[in-house]
Amino acid sequence: MKILVVNGPNLKLLGTRCPELYGSETLKSLEESMTRRAGALGVEISFFQSDCEGAIVERIGRCISEGIDGIIINPAAYTHTSIAIHDALEAVRIPAVEVHISNIHKREEFRRRTMTASACLGSICGLGFFGYELALDALFNHIKKVEK
Repeated sequence: MKILVVNGPNLKLLGTRCPELYGSETLKSLEESMTRRAGALGVEISFFQSDCEGAIVERIGRCISEGIDGIIINPAAYTHTSIAIHDALEAVRIPAVEVHISNIHKREEFRRRTMTASACLGSICGLGFFGYELALDALFNHIKKVEK
């Protein structure tokens, strides 16, 4: 099983950007913990981060040819604006889970609407980095169930 983790704009700044919202851990530490969790499940995991909407859309589009079975995506600010990322997720028809480190529903009004969640199996927010692990477990269980 192959899972791709996609992180959107400014997430490369984790650890220094708004630690009161996002914590003090870095993107690298997130990737290391996700790699360990994926290994325990016997899952191959890869990571992609971009500040560019088009690059994210292109990366999602390549998932089919790469045999990606599931996508964990934190579109970050594009969550609230990107019909293109929504459409890319719908187009590839690969199960996806949207993740947000902070609770978007406790933040500014404009952050409470997600353009991308409706193209996903579900959405997890407000649980910090643990939300990514929950998303991995959810995808793993969903894909195993579908394979039966």
